[in-house]
Amino acid sequence: MAVARETLPQGAQVGAYRIIKAIAKGGFSLIYLATNEDNGEEVVIKEYMPKKIARRDADQRIVPISADYTENLHHGRRLFFQEVKALASLQHPNIVRVNAFFLANETGYLVMPNERGRNLGAYLHARKGGLSTSFILEVFVPILDALALLHRQSMLHLDVKPGNIHLRHGNQPLLLDLGAVHPLSRGRLRGGQVITAGYSPVEQYFRAGQVGPWTDVYAVGASIRTCMEGRTPQPAPERQKEDKVIPAKEAMKERYPDFLLEAVDWSLSMDAAKRPQDAAELLNVLAPHLDDPQSSRLSEATSELLDDSRAI
Repeated sequence: MAVARETLPQGAQVGAYRIIKAIAKGGFSLIYLATNEDNGEEVVIKEYMPKKIARRDADQRIVPISADYTENLHHGRRLFFQEVKALASLQHPNIVRVNAFFLANETGYLVMPNERGRNLGAYLHARKGGLSTSFILEVFVPILDALALLHRQSMLHLDVKPGNIHLRHGNQPLLLDLGAVHPLSRGRLRGGQVITAGYSPVEQYFRAGQVGPWTDVYAVGASIRTCMEGRTPQPAPERQKEDKVIPAKEAMKERYPDFLLEAVDWSLSMDAAKRPQDAAELLNVLAPHLDDPQSSRLSEATSELLDDSRAI
């Protein structure tokens, strides 16, 4: 039986940071609010501590729950380090910034700014869906722009969902949980990574599945549909057996414009080959409808990304 993961205690010192409190848990990490002891700045720290295979010893070090998991833990830590190093090179206003990364307690720590705002998942839960077209575009056009940069750099997010989108002042979105990002090898990656029911397409469930930028596109489509309906779409394996998802263009034709409903249905295709093949392709459809001066800039950037992505 897996041992419950123990968080670092309040006041614990790790690197140049002092823990204020634990604020969240993920499948592979623990999240803390902390203070930079050098300048007093509040930051968010993600500690690599995978569920089910790791525990904390008396000296606060992360160790395997048994010798059988030693190699798994070491391998995961190496991947975490490699992926965060790659992410640190990304510069985008809608991708969470990496302040620092360091090793301590036999594990890795990712340091990010503490951005004030609200979580889209929590906001959706309170509102129960029915979010406006303008709100959806304000949030997801920048998110797609950020994903287009990831895809251009041959990376995948693989865990796009409302709970991983942070809304700053003015509903400016920030894409979170980049520890889940995976670099692509020769443009493709096997499935079997982190799964979120309703947002992960079927290819992500199986190691034989061919995961690619189209996988993130499905998650965006599912997230937009959740904003509309207020509930998570039917999980992909269930859809494969008996698809109960009514096309958005039928289910919500009285509430949303055709271009948006068609984009959602396109993105949620069970056949990966029938979806937009990367975020830039979907962005190219949605960006021109954003009622904001930045839409023209995004449209121009999308054209460049489409040309670049096809050249990769």
